[in-house]
Amino acid sequence: MSFMSEFKEFAVKGNVVDLAVGVIIGAAFGKIVDSVVNDLVMPVVGRIFGGLDFSNHYIALAGQPAGLPLAEAKKLGAVLAYGNFLTVALNFVILAFIIFLMVRAINRLRREDDAKPAPAPAAPPEDIVLLREIRDSLKKG
Repeated sequence: MSFMSEFKEFAVKGNVVDLAVGVIIGAAFGKIVDSVVNDLVMPVVGRIFGGLDFSNHYIALAGQPAGLPLAEAKKLGAVLAYGNFLTVALNFVILAFIIFLMVRAINRLRREDDAKPAPAPAAPPEDIVLLREIRDSLKKG
């Protein structure tokens, strides 16, 4: 088998295509979660804590002057950007919770499918039934 035909066989397998679709949808879903956290949740959290914008909270490690925006402070040296970390951590928690809910729903559907009784096996054809009757009568006789 040539290299190209082997690669083609690998690339068009259902699992590889399914994985690619999952990665693309996951990336898009990650952007939605980022938007929910940055545009909806963090402003409310900031408002609760007195109008704080967590994305610009940091601890200067290189002696930067206080009050600089995070981007400018990073240009002047190392910073411990804990506000950005809180935002990313909240993104993770929300994403993990949504995935948990999805897996839970899928497992519930699977359990419902497993709980359904299996369909009764089809009756054997008449010739098989007759052959079994002959076999059983020969065993008795």
